[in-house]
Amino acid sequence: MTDKTKRFPLSLSSIAEKAPRNGTRSEPHRSTSSKTATPQTATLNASRHAVGSPARIASIPAASQGQTASSHKAVTHAPAAGNRSTPLVSDAIRKAMTARVAKQGVKDSKVLAAMEAVPRHLFMEPALASQAYIDASLPIGYHQTISQPYIVARMIEVMRNNNAGGVLNRVLEIGTGCGYQAAVLSLVAKEVYSIERIKGLHELAKTNLRPMRVANIRLHYGDGMLGLPQAAPFDGIILAAAGMEVPQALLEQMTIGGRLVAPVGDRHQVLQLIERVSKFEWKSSTLEDCHFVPLRPGTVT
Repeated sequence: MTDKTKRFPLSLSSIAEKAPRNGTRSEPHRSTSSKTATPQTATLNASRHAVGSPARIASIPAASQGQTASSHKAVTHAPAAGNRSTPLVSDAIRKAMTARVAKQGVKDSKVLAAMEAVPRHLFMEPALASQAYIDASLPIGYHQTISQPYIVARMIEVMRNNNAGGVLNRVLEIGTGCGYQAAVLSLVAKEVYSIERIKGLHELAKTNLRPMRVANIRLHYGDGMLGLPQAAPFDGIILAAAGMEVPQALLEQMTIGGRLVAPVGDRHQVLQLIERVSKFEWKSSTLEDCHFVPLRPGTVT
């Protein structure tokens, strides 16, 4: 790996080149009560919106499947603006979203740069792409949602506010969903491990992330409440679903000084920060109200 500036994800034009050429279109968005999500992909979305030579956004280098990146340069600047034929994928729309998140209180420049770099609309069904940059959670199928931009940025900012100056060597995400948050995490952490219990969403995240060639994300299908002991310990753990309490297995997989950020509660949910003080001691604090889908055990095929 060299110090030469890398680009992430691949340019929309390069993704579109790999899109199906037989005229196949994704089905329109269905109600979230539908069991099967429409198989939207970053490739299909990009093929609909990319024209000419669109701007690229900062990236990490690609690696072969299963290879862990030995080093990583995170985004430290906003991507260059480019000409696009539709506002759906314009840099201006993403910059406006990031500016709004900053006004809501997120101050971490590295997190804000990552939010600006990752094209959220590529992780959503085409029928919802026009709403990708509003501050709201949106359905992704299987009764699950993609979290609102503010809460994604807020949770990652809190996780990075550690005693190591924000360095995150290895993080664990519980609830991959469509893969968007994992993509943002990949720009602020050296290694990202993400677990999804719903097989269809696990496959969807793989499909969405594959054309972007993100080298430092490892996706796993399994019970997120059990964590990932074979890859532990983690400097940071982030949960995208709310339980009545944080599973003890996850607490045990934190490094000393590590931070876990999770929604906790049933009807009334709060964002909770848990820090591991020593081998047998953790301290917790409540941050703010939030709303997430429920955290459930087991797997769904």
